[in-house]
Amino acid sequence: MTVIAAIVHAGLAAAWVGGMAYSLFVVQPKLRRYFGPDEDGREALTMMIAAGNRWKVIGLIGVIAATGAFLLWLTSSPLWIHLVKVVLLLAATAIFWYVSWRHWPRRVFATSTELPAFQRRLRLLASTMLALTATAFALGIAASHL
Repeated sequence: MTVIAAIVHAGLAAAWVGGMAYSLFVVQPKLRRYFGPDEDGREALTMMIAAGNRWKVIGLIGVIAATGAFLLWLTSSPLWIHLVKVVLLLAATAIFWYVSWRHWPRRVFATSTELPAFQRRLRLLASTMLALTATAFALGIAASHL
């Protein structure tokens, strides 16, 4: 059971980190190049890609948290490393909440002059979320070797 929980936990964490990295470093730059000055077209496709993903990510976070708690109960590695992972996951979740329920609705109704600021802010927030989750992932790997 421990091995299955560890595989699910690490696999979903890797999927979350990988998905964010792919979006930030592959999809978003390609959309900018493809659409060029057509901000409306790029924004429409970005919204279509993002639509419906909120609850999938919330489910993913929930399973990562649940399997992490289960593994913590079974582990003998130092508690501090897992507490740091919890803080990182909570911070990433808080940013995700803000983006999903505050930033994105405002961005949808932004004027063309407001949109560049929303795009910059989202890149910053997504980069921060990626750094938090990647650090938690790396700490998880380190914890298994302590």
